[in-house]
Formats: sequence, C-alpha cells, structure tokens
Amino acid sequence: MKNHLGNLRPAEGSTKKTKRIGRGQGSGRGGTSTKGHKGAQSRSGYKRKIGFEGGQMPLHRRLPKFGFTNVNRTEYLPVNVSRLERLVETGKIADGIVTPEVLVSLGIVAKKRSLVKILGNGDITSKLTVTAHAFSESAKQKIEAAGGSTTLVTAS
Repeated sequence: MKNHLGNLRPAEGSTKKTKRIGRGQGSGRGGTSTKGHKGAQSRSGYKRKIGFEGGQMPLHRRLPKFGFTNVNRTEYLPVNVSRLERLVETGKIADGIVTPEVLVSLGIVAKKRSLVKILGNGDITSKLTVTAHAFSESAKQKIEAAGGSTTLVTAS
C-alpha cells in the first residue's frame, strides 16, 4: 500500500501509548488532570525547592550554623623537602634548581597559578636552589644546612 498523507503512521514500535492528560472527563484523566485539588503542586510552573520537606522546617535550617570561612585566606600547595630529595635521587631534578614551574612540569603541582609552600617534613642532603611562594622555618633550615639556598617569589 502506498503512503499518502491520509494513511501515514509512525513506524512500528517507535511510539508508546501514553494516556493523554487533560482531554475531558470521558478520558478518565480530565478535570484536575491527575494533580489533585488546590495547592502548589496543582499550579502550572510549580517546581519543588531543593531541600523542601513539605512545610516541615528543612534540615539545613534545623541545624545550627558552625565555623567561619575566611574569604581572604591564601591557600598553598605543600611540598615536603623529602619529596624534593626523592626527585633528585630519581634524576628528575638534575641541575639542582627547583621552581614552581619545574614542579608543575613534573606533575607535583597541578596548576601553574598554584602557590607552593615548602615544608620541612623529612631529610634533605642535596644542594638545591629552591624558589617558592613560602617556606616553613624548618624547611629553610634544612635546605640551607644541606648547602642550598631559598628564594621567595611574590604571588602575582
């Protein structure tokens, strides 16, 4: 049979039989269109707010406020001197110069703009010239005791 505008149908299995809502009382889903009587959920454009608990005081309002967040906090990524020593031992730092850019290229620091702080956990025996945004006092002492030097970078 040839297709004409009068006998076009969707392909077999391409559509589901859905009950059409709001198409008169005889359909069984007319009147309130399965939305019940009155209230926010029966109105058009209704969206339930995140955390809404049916008028009960929501959990995020029942719990007390706690703590303080300093918006001006400067966050440093820590790198221990033991990590620097390990990099020298594996041959990844051959020239003895450590900068934030070198740490990014080695994959120790994730982002180029990250602030790096050298911490004094572990021991260091290699003579390194370390440039970073901050140093702990113990890290500075350990690097200088091994014959190296430390230089501060101003964060830009």
